[in-house]
Amino acid sequence: MSYFKNPGRRVVGIGSALIDLLAQVSDDFLTDVSEVKGGMTLVESDFIHHVTGRLDGKPAIVPGGATCNTMIGIGKLGGDSAFVGQCGDDDLGRLFEEGLIQSGVKPRLFKSNTPTGRVLSLITPDAQRSMFTYLGASAEMDPESIMTEFFHEASVVMIEGYLVFNQTLMMASLDAAKKANASIALDLASFTVVESSRDFIMENVVDHVDILIANEDEARAFSGTSDEDKALSIMSSFADTAVLKLGKRGSLIAREGSVVKVEPLTGRDAVDTTGAGDLWAAGFLYGLTHGYSLQDAGYIGSACGYEVCQVTGASIPDEGWERIKKLL
Repeated sequence: MSYFKNPGRRVVGIGSALIDLLAQVSDDFLTDVSEVKGGMTLVESDFIHHVTGRLDGKPAIVPGGATCNTMIGIGKLGGDSAFVGQCGDDDLGRLFEEGLIQSGVKPRLFKSNTPTGRVLSLITPDAQRSMFTYLGASAEMDPESIMTEFFHEASVVMIEGYLVFNQTLMMASLDAAKKANASIALDLASFTVVESSRDFIMENVVDHVDILIANEDEARAFSGTSDEDKALSIMSSFADTAVLKLGKRGSLIAREGSVVKVEPLTGRDAVDTTGAGDLWAAGFLYGLTHGYSLQDAGYIGSACGYEVCQVTGASIPDEGWERIKKLL
């Protein structure tokens, strides 16, 4: 069964080209630098420089950004993925591009004299990550540069929820994907994003979306209810396929009036939840574009989400990918 307008297996993501800085910290350290735990907060470069200067050691540095993580996951699974974004013409920008290529992702990167954006992820002992984002060059992507040809032969275009901070770019991306006849997937990204931009999302974005993905906090902010069944029902009224990720409780997928329950993978406790939702989406979209059922595609997503929670950061090691591929 095909869930998409265009045949084929290509998934193209458009979003923020960012480098992740990852650090394990205590709850007291996080409280000292921020009033918010979890979610994503936009900050200036100086904030990241100041906080990293207070860490006991140097943070881990890896390519990141929500949609980028998803495209890398699809590439690692052997899928056909590409990424559209903008980074700085600097060392971090080159690191970002090399990371895409090494993961099997086709890069379509604009370059800027502004430094490459960064995300400082502070990970507390409960494995919760609080993200502080300096968008840098990624915020300068020109809406007029988004061409339909970027999405040529794409079955799915994955649009990052964080693009709502650049509304013109968001609408240009939706328009180009629609003209390419691609199905549009949107991950709501963070409850803080939904809370700050809910009116714009509801009035301008979701009518274009075919696959809507959210975790519990994002679904609550989107729907206005903490009742998970009602939240999923409201989400499914806007999109053909609606996904509610429930963390270690699995996920719910609604389509055509029915709901599929996907059980989680269990075993070891999570070390870090950074990238869990992004990698879940990678497994899910890989599964759908390769002919798997909703149930099985969701299970591949669960496997990817589980494996990434066993390490710090959003990069699953090779042995983790081998375990996932055995499930296929």
